[in-house]
Amino acid sequence: MKSLHLSLGAAALALSLLGTAQAAPRSEIRVGMVTTMTTSAGAGGEATRQGIDLAIEKLGGKLGGIPVRMYYEDDALQPELGKQKTEKLILEDKVDFLVGYNYSNILLAAFKPAMDSKTFLLSITGPSQMAGSLCAPYFFAVRDQNGQAPRAVGQVLNKRGVKTLYTLAPNYAAGKDMIEGVTGTFKGKIVGQDLTKWPAQLDFAAEIAKIRAAKPEAVFVFLPPQHAIQFMAQYTRAGLKGVIPVYSTYTFDGLTLPVIGADAVGSLMSLIWAVNLENPVNKEFVTAYLRKYGKEPSSFSAHAYDAMLLIDAAVKNVKGDLDDKEKVRAALKAGTETTRGKIHFGNNQFPIQDYYLIEVKAGGAGGMASARSIEKIEANVQDIYAKSCPMK
Repeated sequence: MKSLHLSLGAAALALSLLGTAQAAPRSEIRVGMVTTMTTSAGAGGEATRQGIDLAIEKLGGKLGGIPVRMYYEDDALQPELGKQKTEKLILEDKVDFLVGYNYSNILLAAFKPAMDSKTFLLSITGPSQMAGSLCAPYFFAVRDQNGQAPRAVGQVLNKRGVKTLYTLAPNYAAGKDMIEGVTGTFKGKIVGQDLTKWPAQLDFAAEIAKIRAAKPEAVFVFLPPQHAIQFMAQYTRAGLKGVIPVYSTYTFDGLTLPVIGADAVGSLMSLIWAVNLENPVNKEFVTAYLRKYGKEPSSFSAHAYDAMLLIDAAVKNVKGDLDDKEKVRAALKAGTETTRGKIHFGNNQFPIQDYYLIEVKAGGAGGMASARSIEKIEANVQDIYAKSCPMK
């Protein structure tokens, strides 16, 4: 009996020591980035990587004081490839966190393996499904729900007395969310709507001809970088710039404005971030980005930078112990100071945040056109899909 008691005691001690070993802080934090680095949508992926790299530089190559190892994967704008890259990062590279996922169709494909493996995923995009019925404890949206900024645009249009609107966006998950957002709050008449071929379509002559014929008081567009550049060039050549105002979201920023230039001046957007937001983190970020890359940052870079700051704060909060997923989740949900100020999350783990009216103005850094906040539209907004999320 004495021998048995000793054996049980030894076993208990071994389990205790094992638990202690498992709970020990990591010697390194592994982060995998999946984003679109090639194809016509690749500029956003490169900007995402720049934001991540800049954050790592700021943090001295560490997250929560622990050395970070980054893994970068290109999804080539192919959902199945994005899923495969995600599985590779989880199973082979054994990452602690996933970041990036700029395009909603990629994220929706990669979502399940990340959630099944209980790997925290912090995305730059925010499909409506994942804000609502598909919300999950290991998913955090760093930006916002896709349709929320367009909802703010609809309010601006109403306030300005616009009665007729034409809408245009690519035919994929985010484009549909954007259209649903603006039409969900706009009180006037939609006189035309186009969902363009994604991602191949870069010629918008037919859609611009339809806009001219419909004679709306305003146009709402959501277009990724290369598509936005092409659209505005054709829109100006068609003689519509200054005749039919362009409203948008996530279309004109540091990626597109150096090329579009004066053609975008005067355009209005709603966004959660701008280069001129007055908070310490944003000032430091914009200054560092300008110094390193010689141009103003885009929202891709800002939100990727914020994702790394969130991970850094969470790792610091749990003292490097990433085995207790609930503690890590609570630490992420607690938020941190970001380029938008202190970020905090709702029940669906999408940010509750302010929306700004942004105007494209001349005379930004290096004489380039620049997207600048001119007023706050709404404060502390939670997306409309949060009520469909069963998490508390």
